[in-house]
Amino acid sequence: MNPVEEDKRQRYAVGMPGLSVLAQVTREVRRDMDAARDRDPAARDVGPLEICLTWPSIHALLAHRIAHALHEADVRLLPRVISTCTRALTGIEIHPAAQVGEGLFIDHGAGVVIGETAVIGNDVTLYQGVTLGGTGFATGKRHPTVQDNVTIGSGAKLLGPITIGHGAKIGANSVVITDVPPNSTVVGNPGHPVRVDGRRVEGPDADWIHLPDPIAEAIQALASRIGALERAVGELSGKEPDALAAEVAPLRSVRGPNPAGG
Repeated sequence: MNPVEEDKRQRYAVGMPGLSVLAQVTREVRRDMDAARDRDPAARDVGPLEICLTWPSIHALLAHRIAHALHEADVRLLPRVISTCTRALTGIEIHPAAQVGEGLFIDHGAGVVIGETAVIGNDVTLYQGVTLGGTGFATGKRHPTVQDNVTIGSGAKLLGPITIGHGAKIGANSVVITDVPPNSTVVGNPGHPVRVDGRRVEGPDADWIHLPDPIAEAIQALASRIGALERAVGELSGKEPDALAAEVAPLRSVRGPNPAGG
């Protein structure tokens, strides 16, 4: 093989991985745009060009996918510069090393933080203020792994090398520090797995207002037990049980329209 042909072969070998990465990034960004149109009611009557130009989450994800590709290619400094500029422009911070699957939708996005060793599956939905963070100063895997079809509500904090199971829902402002089983709903601080009306919640438009409150339910159970004991004491003392029974006011209304429209 002459030197000219050898030079062409080497340039072709170097260029093909670059084209492959470019095709992958293009496919992933297209999926991200489809996810925004499917899951953001404000985007359903908007064209792809407007979404691409005005949705901060699309900007952040496009920048991250480029930065991640550069990071995987062992490029120094530039991935971190891209990440820092993206955070300043969009309010969304994604470490270049974080692994993000296809079809991620970040609603509004302000205050979202995704750490270095975080892993996010496909078709995940994050709302504003979500943190996928670490705990302490340990090295190695120290951020959450979020499996496919997970929805994480506004302000939720997921801390440490935990796993959020497929199809799980994390309620707004929950603090999750332990693994979450698949197809479950977690609320509270620290987060507790609960069920909604005895059935699994489906879809990213979960009703975040009428989620169960495990603390309120525990207090209500204690109040019911105290009421039963007071009635028993009243019967033994000869007093009217109803006069001694404790009246417990509900902590919040459990009725009302579903804000998700379902």
